[in-house]
Amino acid sequence: MKHNDENPYLLLTPGPLTTSLSVREKMLTDWCTWDEDYKSIVQSIRRELLELAAVNKEEYTSVLMQGSGTFSVESVINTVVPQEGKLLVIVNGAYGERMVTISRRLGLQVEPIRFSDTVPPDLHLLHQYLAQDSRITHVAVVHCETTTGMKNPLEEIADIVKKYNKTLIVDAMSSFGGIEFSISDLSIDYMISSANKCIQGVPGFGFVIAKQSCLKKCKDQSRSLALDLYDQWETMEAEKGKWRFTSPTHTVRAFQQALKELKEEGLNQRQKRYQQNQELLVSGMEKLGFTPLLEKRWRSPIITPFYYPEAPDFSFSQFYEKLKSRGFVIYPGKVTKVNTFRIGNIGEVYPSDINKLLRAVEDSMYWKHSRSKGEAQ
Repeated sequence: MKHNDENPYLLLTPGPLTTSLSVREKMLTDWCTWDEDYKSIVQSIRRELLELAAVNKEEYTSVLMQGSGTFSVESVINTVVPQEGKLLVIVNGAYGERMVTISRRLGLQVEPIRFSDTVPPDLHLLHQYLAQDSRITHVAVVHCETTTGMKNPLEEIADIVKKYNKTLIVDAMSSFGGIEFSISDLSIDYMISSANKCIQGVPGFGFVIAKQSCLKKCKDQSRSLALDLYDQWETMEAEKGKWRFTSPTHTVRAFQQALKELKEEGLNQRQKRYQQNQELLVSGMEKLGFTPLLEKRWRSPIITPFYYPEAPDFSFSQFYEKLKSRGFVIYPGKVTKVNTFRIGNIGEVYPSDINKLLRAVEDSMYWKHSRSKGEAQ
């Protein structure tokens, strides 16, 4: 990717991320939210999301919701878990923890099962919780935990949840559009993602792919006006693409282009590109002396955390600024017990970009350069 005054650096983050020029150019036109042309864009996006998810449009529907991905997560928890219900949340990172916080703020009964953020969930323990507590009605899990890049065992979790006939909520924020999985085969009831992740759009809204049979039961259940998923869906259905409140029109148009580009690349090929980026990144960073946080078998192709180097004079902020001056923006760590930083592999990013990054990392390792100068003296 070419860097210039308009796009001075490559975002190696989990979203917002670096987008294509053609996606950004689609934001140069203004749109009226009531206009039929704009509403037709919304409807085409809703259809294309179902096609991307490979679900039956008679069984599933899609709903767009203003705000960041967390707004969509909250809209689902807020709308679909009844007051008498109980939500079990599988937690092995910050985004699972966030669902617990949302649930408590809403006054819901919530039971977190917490695991270390460096290992996948214990499925035997999930079995135990569901077998012993009949009050649990819903189970929520983050597919790809962006805290660590952990790809949780969604297929196995879904099998267990469905064995106990519970409603399954999946935060697929950092996986949908970048990692292949089957919503219908896993009988996922609500899948949540965002415009500015693997589909490579820009920030402004999230979306939910939901079983219609489940969503239809949620009328008047929301505790919020703005985050009422059922009302948003009902309005989009009845008024053919209209949002209840002002929608992020420019973001929506950019997302339509991003969906087109994903279709042209192909989901399987995009996953391969992300995987190639990630493998090249880890291999190169290890050669430079950095250690990945997770074991290889648990890493997703989305984002990779690395331990801080064992150097007393290492400062993440200094390292960050040196990389930024060379055209690359990385991400701070979010693991609570160890010091890490993260590098994303998604967006309009290719192996050639990763090779350039690795050269920039080597040039930015000031703690080694300063030591070498001292030794030479």
